[in-house]
Amino acid sequence: MSNTSIKLVEVGPRDGLQSEASVATESKIQLVDELSAAGVRYIETGSFVSPKWVPQMADSAAVFAGIQRREGVTYAALTPNLKGFEAALAAGADEVAIFGAASEGFSQKNINCSIAESLARFEPVLAAAQQAGLRVRGYVSCVLGCPYDGDIAPSQVAWVAEQLAAMGCYEVSLGDTIGVGTPLKAQQMLEAVAKRVPMEQLALHFHNTYGQALANIASCLPMGVRTIDSAVAGLGGCPYAKGASGNVASEDVVYMLHGMGYDTGIDLTALIQAGARICQRLGQRPRSNVALAELAKQ
Repeated sequence: MSNTSIKLVEVGPRDGLQSEASVATESKIQLVDELSAAGVRYIETGSFVSPKWVPQMADSAAVFAGIQRREGVTYAALTPNLKGFEAALAAGADEVAIFGAASEGFSQKNINCSIAESLARFEPVLAAAQQAGLRVRGYVSCVLGCPYDGDIAPSQVAWVAEQLAAMGCYEVSLGDTIGVGTPLKAQQMLEAVAKRVPMEQLALHFHNTYGQALANIASCLPMGVRTIDSAVAGLGGCPYAKGASGNVASEDVVYMLHGMGYDTGIDLTALIQAGARICQRLGQRPRSNVALAELAKQ
């Protein structure tokens, strides 16, 4: 990857749609196909979790079966445990992701165990993935703040990221789950993590709850991070702030990156259209400022 090339990890079909009202399987398939047609090379396509906990993702196997796979595109799935991993493998996922937290409070509330216990639970998944020849991506949530514990020390984030990398995650995505981070804090956190995990193995997953996501991403780019997670149309609200936006919109990220001279390989116009169509099916407007500005011209 050249120094001006950015890998965009599109999380809309999974992280985005899992917090929206249910949408038809066909619409999910169409979204994934439109994203790949727009030049998106990494798409988090579904999640193999208990349908009791996340009913919106119950049709992930059908989505994987229905998409038109394009060469050079990675179709990934979130798999919290071995059962989920086996289902993802059967569905033909190219890669899987696991998720831990940098906050003890969040870990207890979210998955009913400590951070150390949550990491131990992933060992069988990583072993199975290695055997199957599948790469594993690790997520760390609450890297810039937690709804229960408040501020999170950068050293704590670095420790969790280091554990995930040591366990075999080829990439660690740093998530500002509640979107409270600001540029200086984002830089300090990334600097602390990069001392333990090489920068080329790190990704940013910043939420826009407080409108800071683009500023936070822009402030971290000069430090050398080259992988950014985002969701088309800003899909996926934040579960801890009523009415707040969650994921940063892919359209806004791509517009900013292109304006800064970075290359994403993504056709912004096609991306905007894909976001507009899924939002139409959800009966809402895109949460991307760039999409709203461009669609208003039409």
